[in-house]
Amino acid sequence: MTTTDRTTDRTTDRTATTTRPRWAMKDLVLMVVLGVVFGFAYWALVQAWNGLAILMGPAGDIAQHVLFGGWLLVAPLAIAIVRRPFAGVIAEVIASVVEVVFLGSPVGPLLFVAAAIQGAGSEIPFALTRYRRFGWGVFALSGLLGAGLVFFWSAFRFGWYGQDIFVLRLVIQCLSGIVLGGLLGKVIVNALARTGVVDNFAIGRADRP
Repeated sequence: MTTTDRTTDRTTDRTATTTRPRWAMKDLVLMVVLGVVFGFAYWALVQAWNGLAILMGPAGDIAQHVLFGGWLLVAPLAIAIVRRPFAGVIAEVIASVVEVVFLGSPVGPLLFVAAAIQGAGSEIPFALTRYRRFGWGVFALSGLLGAGLVFFWSAFRFGWYGQDIFVLRLVIQCLSGIVLGGLLGKVIVNALARTGVVDNFAIGRADRP
């Protein structure tokens, strides 16, 4: 074998080990399905959000942060199932499009920005593991970062900076992100895996011996 041949072989090996398979059509379809389902679910959560605010009276403004983590759920689910970069961001943005375009969210196009930020925050922990670790800690950190990053965008929009309860808002929203946007996501992913409905995706292949 010549020197050129050995160099070509080494280059081919490096490419094989570092290149991920392209997105399959079934992965893209699943992303759209998840986005649509969670777009409607997020709209329903808005109604619960408004109802909680009325029920809690003067404390409603703070109490709403308790539910915030619910808006982070689609990102960890999409990432855990298809295990490809940007899956969380894409799924969150699709859900926001459904909310704005089809359900008439009063937030308007700014919701796309919030969705991209929270999707990116939720995806960072999985990206740091190169989409290879999906334990409880990674899911919890996903919820924490998703809630934490978008909080600062919300604080800018709603004028929370400088308020005495700024830190209280941040803490409640982050805790909600950990529980509802992270740990609950892990529970749902595990439940889906047990049913076998996602066996044809990356999550199913990873569980095979």
